[in-house]
Amino acid sequence: MNEEAKKYLNRMTSPMIFWWAMLFKLPSAIFWRLRVKSLDLKSCTVTIPYFWRSQNPFKSIYFAAMAGAAELSTGALCQLAMAGKGKFSMLVVDFRAEYYKKANQKIAFSCNQGEELCGLIDALKVGDMDKITTVSTGVSPSGEIVAKFYVTWSFKRKS
Repeated sequence: MNEEAKKYLNRMTSPMIFWWAMLFKLPSAIFWRLRVKSLDLKSCTVTIPYFWRSQNPFKSIYFAAMAGAAELSTGALCQLAMAGKGKFSMLVVDFRAEYYKKANQKIAFSCNQGEELCGLIDALKVGDMDKITTVSTGVSPSGEIVAKFYVTWSFKRKS
């Protein structure tokens, strides 16, 4: 892991630094109280609590709040894979969700495609573009799968 990746990892896993960064970059993450529970080159886990700010009228976590947690779990891995490797543009180009259970407790969204992302980023040459569909699985504390989110990211290496 290069120095930029280590710095990014420290920023994302430090609660205070994460809070300040999200205040300016993604305030909904603060509102919904998202937390990066773990992040390394292989995987990322983000939790979202079930409470009044993330709740919908049907007494479950609002779909957009879950989507935010799922996107953060994949996006943080993307950012970590790109850290210190030059300039890139990245963009969500497709998004799909499957819901299995009612989300009425804290949910942990995990993406385990870090190595695949690193391989894709390392293979890009200046001007090249590629995309990858990442999967973030939301699991309840009892281990039940609540939802799966499929986030397709597009990457282009800049000069």
